[in-house]
Amino acid sequence: MSFTIAVSGKGGTGKTTLAGMIIRFLLDKGKGPILAVDADSNSNLNEVLGVQIRSTIGETRETMKKDVPVGMTKDIWFEYKVQEALTEARGFDLIAMGRPEGPGCYCAANTLARKCLDLLTGNYQYIVIDNEAGMEHFSRLTTRDVDLLFILSDSSQRGILTASRIRDLIHALDLRIVREVLVVNRVQGEPGSEFYEEVKKQNLELGGVLPVDEEVYRYDSEGKPTFQLPLESKAVQSARRIFEKYIQ
Repeated sequence: MSFTIAVSGKGGTGKTTLAGMIIRFLLDKGKGPILAVDADSNSNLNEVLGVQIRSTIGETRETMKKDVPVGMTKDIWFEYKVQEALTEARGFDLIAMGRPEGPGCYCAANTLARKCLDLLTGNYQYIVIDNEAGMEHFSRLTTRDVDLLFILSDSSQRGILTASRIRDLIHALDLRIVREVLVVNRVQGEPGSEFYEEVKKQNLELGGVLPVDEEVYRYDSEGKPTFQLPLESKAVQSARRIFEKYIQ
């Protein structure tokens, strides 16, 4: 039975970096096999992980509109294209939803992403999903079966409110998400009492805070995969203390 971990939250809070840290933590603990899922239409989890992707599920959708080989069913062709889009790396595999090339909404691409997870889940012990910003993916049911959801935020009141709205939407949609945990990123110093009061007011489970870390900024500015951050990094150390509590 797979254990699915998802990362969500408002834009610009470092969701993709956290997803990479989760994968690194699992690998260092000898856990696997692992499937990394980039469910953001603006795919960049591969850059955090330091791997190249060959194709995306969005591209598969466009291909299937016009290019199903004669004598092959769409289901069989889809399975073939999913395997083609799967990037194999050292210790984990990666699949990216990507951005559809044609016009229209992302609903069809999201449906394909859901089918991908259904198709691949049985092959992996851990699934780590990097979601797009906000709540769109929940309302479209891209993410519907999750054991552990990290809701990432900054320490602002607006950020905490956004995290609580994500939690409330999950409950309203009756999605099967076993546990939701708030993680607050890029905190300068110790958060003030008003921060903890707001978290308590919104009835959120606070998993922990991640400090501002110059190493993360340096890796990002130099285009280095943050997946390779040194273990001594303040952010990595803080993240691992959170993971130790919630990931078995």
